[in-house]
Amino acid sequence: MQEYYFLFALALVWTLFATIQDIRKREVANWLNFSLITFALAYRAFFSITTKDYDFFLLGLLGFIIFFALANIFYYTKSFAGGDAKLLMGYGVILPYQNLFSLAALTISFIFLLFFVGAIYSIFYSFFIIAKNKNKFSKEFKLKIKKYKNITLILTILPVILLFLVLQLANYPIIVAILIIAIIFPWLLIYTKSLDKCMIVLVSPNKLTEGDWLEKDVHIGKTTIKKSVHGLSFKEIQLLKKHNLSVLIKQGIPFVPAFLIALIVIIILFLKFQDFSFFLVNFLG
Repeated sequence: MQEYYFLFALALVWTLFATIQDIRKREVANWLNFSLITFALAYRAFFSITTKDYDFFLLGLLGFIIFFALANIFYYTKSFAGGDAKLLMGYGVILPYQNLFSLAALTISFIFLLFFVGAIYSIFYSFFIIAKNKNKFSKEFKLKIKKYKNITLILTILPVILLFLVLQLANYPIIVAILIIAIIFPWLLIYTKSLDKCMIVLVSPNKLTEGDWLEKDVHIGKTTIKKSVHGLSFKEIQLLKKHNLSVLIKQGIPFVPAFLIALIVIIILFLKFQDFSFFLVNFLG
């Protein structure tokens, strides 16, 4: 299993640099993501040739293909920014697959772990954003509660009543968990919608970067720069600079730190259990 140590070290160093970039500049350089993919695949190919263990390379290649597809789904649904999606592709190569079962199990487990860690991290990071935009968030939160007052009240009271009945009748942990989520959901939705307003900032053209998401279309004479899932292009930024036009940009939460945390968890589990297939079967069973 020592063949995976290099891949983990590679991913750890690259993700650390990507995390610093994401926090400081809100972007991850393409060369960083693509070099991770290139080095990881090259290492797998070299190891497979020297040891004649061709499954080591093929599993990595298959992992890349699967994660490439997932990255595109997350990118086009705006779950991930471009840098996050490309980093995810790289993770498809470095994960320690030992067979087709562990490839499937690790893919599902890592995506679940990434989003679980990402959700917790995003909640804590959102507190930091709110602290910087107290008045803006408070105003928007009150407006949203007022706007959806009746719906929120019904969606909160009904699950509470049902939860009380379930607890009285019997112990059904799954139903209880679903009802607790149902109680929290409307408030979480209002919280998220209010937070979105704090993420919209006016940015001068000199501070724009490729991939920044426009909040709305921008009209410059007869030319229209449309909001797109791909964000602003280099050509569009140059046009905005030419007219010295500041625009509203919807900033995202820097998500690469969630990759770093998820990777550390995966490494710890690997060092402890070695065979992920065995660990996952026992965990799920």
